[in-house]
Amino acid sequence: MPQTRTLSQRRADLEQEWARWASSHAVPPGKTVLRTEVVQSWRRSLPTVDPACPAAPADSDPGSRWSRSPLRTPVTDLSGDLRSIADDSGFVAAVTDDRGTILWSCGGRVMRRRAEEVNFAPGGRWDETHMGTNALSLALRTGQPSIVFSAEHLVAALHGWVCYCAPIHARDGRRLGVLDLSTTWDRSHPLAMSTVRALVSAIESRLPEVPADTGAAGIRLRCLGGAAVTRAGRSIRLRPRQIEILTLLALDPDGYTPQRLHAAIYGDRAVSASTLKADVSHLRQATGGDITSRRYTLARPISCDAVDLLEAIAAGDLATALRLYRGPLLPGSDTPGIAHWREYLTVSLRTAVLTSESPTHAVEFGARCPDDAQVHEHALRLLPRDDPRRALVTARLHAALG
Repeated sequence: MPQTRTLSQRRADLEQEWARWASSHAVPPGKTVLRTEVVQSWRRSLPTVDPACPAAPADSDPGSRWSRSPLRTPVTDLSGDLRSIADDSGFVAAVTDDRGTILWSCGGRVMRRRAEEVNFAPGGRWDETHMGTNALSLALRTGQPSIVFSAEHLVAALHGWVCYCAPIHARDGRRLGVLDLSTTWDRSHPLAMSTVRALVSAIESRLPEVPADTGAAGIRLRCLGGAAVTRAGRSIRLRPRQIEILTLLALDPDGYTPQRLHAAIYGDRAVSASTLKADVSHLRQATGGDITSRRYTLARPISCDAVDLLEAIAAGDLATALRLYRGPLLPGSDTPGIAHWREYLTVSLRTAVLTSESPTHAVEFGARCPDDAQVHEHALRLLPRDDPRRALVTARLHAALG
């Protein structure tokens, strides 16, 4: 009973705090009972997430993504243990991809039905952009285990829940997704996170070793702030036009018809179709033959910093996005398709920085965009008055305005 009373009081305090924030859709004055990471997440989420939304939005095709996920085999191997834990303890278990979309879940009939009411089920999108503060979005953003209790959730429909979550990493350190155990708030238990950690360790131990780079899997394309292409660790010499084509194919996995790629490369210029075919043919040979013919697509994805940047922004991982952003996409290119993607990437990252409450994000982005006065002003609003970085940012702002 004392534990129940303690949980009840904590829940009541959080509900009262949630009402202060949700009513104004802004940071209320005064002290708060919220944890720092929850405050930061609410600030990021409130501009885009309605606290009254009834359920997570749905992804269009989670089935095919699950079939391709490296987590599918180890989770399937452990599905008996996961189902047993969920059934015996009254939990719902879920596994997401690296963007926060649930790909697999299990649970008893009653808990599963409750979870489905908020679309805590395959296809549900639980990243911070779509569902605000929750254990899945925090674990994805921070790369650390996360617990979110009752009204710490930004969305009111989740206030009856407590969620325990930890990220799952590949052997090379890449974040593949998260494992979450969720139940009703009154079943909150300190040992639940230990269970999640143990299950994640079991999943990670069953992931395959990272294979040596071969063929297209060994292609690495750097196109932010400059251009470089390697295959299996060795530099490939490509003409600028061929790098532009490879960049467009990497950024658009659905590929291009020959006519659409011609327009993306040459615009309205009168260039023969044979010129484009020759460049694609050379590129196909250089990358190991993994570019399809009738519709130009990459038969297998390649490693590309611009693609990684988009994924980091989508996951709300601004620290990674800023590390990847060494400058504009292929800055020397005037190709129409590249110009379009260049603006899209820069605007996406800039918007994320301007909605972030982290002064470090604004300071770092300002170093890459010295002429952007609005970014410098945003940094100065966030930096404490005694922060030594204020002098540097002030100098940048004066130079941008001058």
